[in-house]
Amino acid sequence: MPRPPALSTLARLVRRLPLALLAAAVPATATAQQGDSAPAAGTLLSPVVVTGSRVETDSFELPYSIDVVDMRAVQEGNLGVNASEALASVPGLVVQNRQNYAQDLQISIRGFGSRAAFGVRGVKLITDGIPASTPDGQGQAATFNLDTAERIEVLRGPFSTVYGNHAGGVIQLFSRDGQGAPRLRANALAGAWGTTKFGLGAEGETRGVGFVLDASRFDTDGYRDHSAATRDQAFAKLTLNPDAQSKLTLVASGLRQPDTQDPLGVLYTTFQQNPRAVESVATQFNTRKSIDHLQAGATYERRFGADRLQLQAYAGRRDVIQFLAVPTEVQANPRHSGGVIDFSRDFHGAGARWIAEREVGDGKLIVTTGVDYDRSEDDRQGYENFTGLATSPIQRGVRGNLRRDEIDTVTSLDPYLQASWTRDKWTLQAGLRHSRVKFEVDDRFVVLNNPDDSGSITYKKTTPAIGLVYRMTTLVNVYASAARGFETPTLAELSYSGNQGSDGFNFGLRPATSAQFELGVKAFAGESTRIDVAVFQIRTKDELVVQSNVGGRAVFQNATRTLRRGIELAVDSEITEHLRTRFAVTHLRAVYDQAFETRATRNGISQLLTVNDGNRIPGIPATTVYGEVEWRPLTGISTAVEALYRTKVHVHDLNDEKPAPGHALVNLRASAEQKAGAWTFGQLLRIDNVLDRKHIGSVIVGEGNRRFYEPGPERSWYAGLRATYQF
Repeated sequence: MPRPPALSTLARLVRRLPLALLAAAVPATATAQQGDSAPAAGTLLSPVVVTGSRVETDSFELPYSIDVVDMRAVQEGNLGVNASEALASVPGLVVQNRQNYAQDLQISIRGFGSRAAFGVRGVKLITDGIPASTPDGQGQAATFNLDTAERIEVLRGPFSTVYGNHAGGVIQLFSRDGQGAPRLRANALAGAWGTTKFGLGAEGETRGVGFVLDASRFDTDGYRDHSAATRDQAFAKLTLNPDAQSKLTLVASGLRQPDTQDPLGVLYTTFQQNPRAVESVATQFNTRKSIDHLQAGATYERRFGADRLQLQAYAGRRDVIQFLAVPTEVQANPRHSGGVIDFSRDFHGAGARWIAEREVGDGKLIVTTGVDYDRSEDDRQGYENFTGLATSPIQRGVRGNLRRDEIDTVTSLDPYLQASWTRDKWTLQAGLRHSRVKFEVDDRFVVLNNPDDSGSITYKKTTPAIGLVYRMTTLVNVYASAARGFETPTLAELSYSGNQGSDGFNFGLRPATSAQFELGVKAFAGESTRIDVAVFQIRTKDELVVQSNVGGRAVFQNATRTLRRGIELAVDSEITEHLRTRFAVTHLRAVYDQAFETRATRNGISQLLTVNDGNRIPGIPATTVYGEVEWRPLTGISTAVEALYRTKVHVHDLNDEKPAPGHALVNLRASAEQKAGAWTFGQLLRIDNVLDRKHIGSVIVGEGNRRFYEPGPERSWYAGLRATYQF
């Protein structure tokens, strides 16, 4: 697909930073001459956020890129199943829906997280102030409860590093507080591919206690063969005020997905012939995954005049059983850990934070100091995925002999200090965090030809961040920020070493370190349009890349330097009270800045090949464009058209495999709401991929069997009803 001229222009802007800043500043400055005040904080165009600064601040006043997704609008016109429904409009962020509920979404921010084969890594996930990512940086967006969410804040750029390890970006979900008269809610949805969702909820406030309760069941046969899933979610939140100066919040949530089918990736020829098909190994081994996840947490805030003390604590358990398509003959190696993963993870953590506000001279100083402690412990086993002999199995896709038994523990302890000083037209923000992440392995499967792989390694890093905002006018802010960050390997990336991935833990891996810079403009064109422009550069050393991917085992190495340069533009307009538009575009050049060697299978032979300087980092589209027009002709009626364009995506470091082609998708949605006494009724109709485009929704980077591609669905429809009764 040829690149539109507008996108070529964006590419040139990456190399012309001053022009990019000027493009946003000029029109808004002209408007500023006609008025002397910016739109009030708290409007849809200038929301108050806490991510990054950790105190309530108008997003317009911050020296970094941050977007807020109002979940009320998302809930009106979406299924409430995948975080991709809410995040598509955020620049700098790529959400690839795998159409695979066994592996969850792939989310990357400015290229961080693009190599994740499952779940989310490189991006910090947080819900109601409690980490949804483990200390090693692995997270699951499926734990987000979208039905009870009030907003999602997405932080990008240098100040993400104030959240420590793996914070290439931060996605933080905030659920609603129970307020107002108690009410009950029921909803039902059905649509393409055997999709249904049913939910019940209650919320409100009684005797000074706010409550939000929610339970739902989602079922789908899946667009692709062998991709059926059932997801049960439950959520409970209580808020109360022990006295006039304090607030206590209690939260509990659960997620259950039994025997979720895993369709795996497919060869490109399979995609061309039948996008819904799977390769035979998926059904041969009945690849699937079961998840049981429970967690609970508490946050407490108490005010001492202008100062605040914030405390949090949480604990939970996650049980996973996963059946992989590892060939039986590969498991004949006595050091191989098998084709079935079975672990129980206990996790807990705590945090404390003191926020002090002072008037200092002619300015205002806010100082935040705190510490975070997180720990996860996996009781992990591995089994053969067959019975009988490896060379002549009796049955595949079942749990066989034990091949792995260990306790994996990851602990992190991070003290931090942040400060914000505002005077006249200037705001200076700075942060410093010291992260200490320790990995420990206690190997309990020590038998003949399988030695003890126990050991430990500790990663330490201090990451500074600094940002400056200058108010050119009341309607135009310019800013600059810089920071250093780091990413440890995840537990999964440490798990294997050697050319065959069977030589025990890879304790030789180093953390990747990065230097990030960002320049930006935030401007209002009158009171109805906000324009945000950001240009950035990220240089990374010791980037973690795949060394080999053989027999279902990916081995990682520190091989190279990378360079990411890009531009993000967002324009949000409330044209009239009935018409609103959103436009977001990202252009990102993400390349390897130094050559390195990798092992890959070509023409049936495993070879050591060179990844050239200048090769594109796989999993990252060069350009992403999102556009939306929402029309509310009458009170209670909303219609919208959404459009998403994405350029091709490379699938391997060598850039010699067929990239996933670029594609453009158009979606339509409509919702209505009526009130009748104590009742409120709502209806939803949604059509995705209206033009019925054949496309690849996501890719599996570096997949050893060349099954890189995960096709996206053709035209799909969904319809839903909801009813609420207020007491």
